[in-house]
Amino acid sequence: MSDAAGGKGTPPPVGLGLWKIDRERTADVVADAIRLGYRHLDSACDYGNEAEAGEGMRRAIAAGLCRRDDLWITSKLWNTYHEPARVRAACERSLADLGLDHLDLYLVHFPIALEFVPFAERYPPGWVRDPAAAAPRMHPIAVPLADTWREMERLVEAGLVRRIGLCNCPVAVIRDLAAQARILPAVLQVEMHPFLAQEKLLRFCKAAGIAVTAYSPLGAGSYVPLGMASPDDSVLGHPVVTEIAAATGRTAAQVVLRWGIQRGTSVIPKTSRSERLAENLAADSFALDDAQMRALSALDRHCRFNDPGVFCERAFGTFFPIYD
Repeated sequence: MSDAAGGKGTPPPVGLGLWKIDRERTADVVADAIRLGYRHLDSACDYGNEAEAGEGMRRAIAAGLCRRDDLWITSKLWNTYHEPARVRAACERSLADLGLDHLDLYLVHFPIALEFVPFAERYPPGWVRDPAAAAPRMHPIAVPLADTWREMERLVEAGLVRRIGLCNCPVAVIRDLAAQARILPAVLQVEMHPFLAQEKLLRFCKAAGIAVTAYSPLGAGSYVPLGMASPDDSVLGHPVVTEIAAATGRTAAQVVLRWGIQRGTSVIPKTSRSERLAENLAADSFALDDAQMRALSALDRHCRFNDPGVFCERAFGTFFPIYD
């Protein structure tokens, strides 16, 4: 078992997550983010805005704000493309939409294999096989993650991606896959914030040499409009966070992001506003002391907002847990 080309390099500490950025705004937001200094962009087929993200990158490069090699671009293999024969075509579609000849990182989005939906029928395909059905449901299929991973490894060997990794996978899944892999996962991307600290998972990844990217690093905000969280679930208003923000002269968001960075993870908050883009990027410009870090870690409630075992049944008619 070798990590080969897939095991080297880590994402910049602060990136821009493109989930839920409106398509019509994505190109402008991406170009603005690069102008402000972002070099890490996190995209996915499922977000439905990769073509617009590609346009934003092209504008920034044409304006001389950066070179392609200055950027770390991540995309993800969607659930409907886990069959080995589908993996390369899915990657090539993301590359075409982004206007790139390679990705810096390509992740398996979920350890969930669903029935294939042809590009011409619907793209991105979403979670349910037939949205027009009387009772739309997911259509899971039996594809071992190791079979999908072998095709991910071939993407590295073909030069289409520089690194491969996983999203939303617990330790047991990572261990099992690593025991069969020729190229180890370079990065694990998971939900991680002070209410979901995932200390054991982070410790495991550090020992295994797997970089960790924290999505939803500010907690509940992105999930409130989806009915997956309530405003009361926000970590940003917690007294511990606001007290540390006052003591450091930083915003609550910067404190929470800095906690993530200082734990050794990269963070990919989403925003469409220039002032928030700048605020989030500045989270890498100060430090928290040990007592502040301990106080933030002590907020852990094991509170997971993005849980397929909850939202798939409610939204997609299918009970599909991936965590205990």
